[in-house]
Amino acid sequence: MSSPEPVQSDAGGGAPGGTDGPAWRIGHGYDLHRLEPTAPAGPGRPLVVGGVELDHDRGPVAHSDGDALLHAVTDALLGAIGAPDIGQLFPDDASENEGRGSRDFVREALRWVRACGYEPANLDATVILERPRLSAHKGAIITRLARLLDLPVDRVNVKGKSHERVDAVGEGRAIEVHVVVLLERV
Repeated sequence: MSSPEPVQSDAGGGAPGGTDGPAWRIGHGYDLHRLEPTAPAGPGRPLVVGGVELDHDRGPVAHSDGDALLHAVTDALLGAIGAPDIGQLFPDDASENEGRGSRDFVREALRWVRACGYEPANLDATVILERPRLSAHKGAIITRLARLLDLPVDRVNVKGKSHERVDAVGEGRAIEVHVVVLLERV
C-alpha cells in the first residue's frame, strides 16, 4: 500500500490532512464471512477473531486469514478519515494478500490515521457468531485489540451476540461484525 495521502472519494469526502480537520472523527466498519468446515474437511481457515484463534470445526472462507473483527476495525479506521476501504487497499485478488494476517491491515490503516493527524480514542465492536460463544475469549480479544491500537484496555469494548438461529449467521454458517471507532486529533 502506498503512503497515506489525502484522498477524494466519489462522494467528495477526503482524508483530512494538515491541522485544520475536526477534533473528532468517527468511523464504522462491517464485515461478514461465510463459515465452512476447516481443512481437511472443507475450505475454511482457522477461526480467528480479533487475533485470537478459537477452537471450532468451522472457519472463514477468505483470501486473507479471514479475521472478520480485524477487517471491520480496518474499515472503521479508514472510514473515519475518508480513505478507501479494505477491499480497495488490500484486494482479494492480489497474491500478496493470500493468507495474509489481518493485523497487517489494521497496522496500515492506523499508519494512515496517524499520517492524517489522528489517534484512536476508543473502539466498540459487536461480533455476531452463533458458536462458539465469545465470553471466554473476550478478555484476550480486548487485550490484543488494545495492544494493536495502542489504547488502554478500558477504551476497547467487544460484545458477543448470537443471531437467535436466524439466517446464515444464526445457523452458524457465517460471522458478522460491526465496529465503531472514535478518532481524536493529536
